[in-house]
Amino acid sequence: MKSIVVSIAVAAGLMVAGSAMAGEPAIAKGCKACHNTASEAKLVGPGWVAVGKKYAGDKDGANKIAANIMAGGKFGWNFGQMPAKGGNGKLTEADAKELGAYIAGLK
Repeated sequence: MKSIVVSIAVAAGLMVAGSAMAGEPAIAKGCKACHNTASEAKLVGPGWVAVGKKYAGDKDGANKIAANIMAGGKFGWNFGQMPAKGGNGKLTEADAKELGAYIAGLK
């Protein structure tokens, strides 16, 4: 009986850990200086949920977001201009693609 309870507790712990790992990319830490990463609310730039909604239905939305992250710009939001790579010189193309896919999935 004890082994069943322990097995259930371990399984629950793994499910919680898996959910946390499936969340926001770790590279997003620096993005939070200018973007609300969990809602539509504007900070310096648009909230990521608003960006995800803007690209909803666009099958190439994730790639467009990634390209915008790498290039920087205004993107029609009427906010200030985002610097290339979000101002993070260490941001890689793979990081931008991960962020683009994550943001495009927000609705």
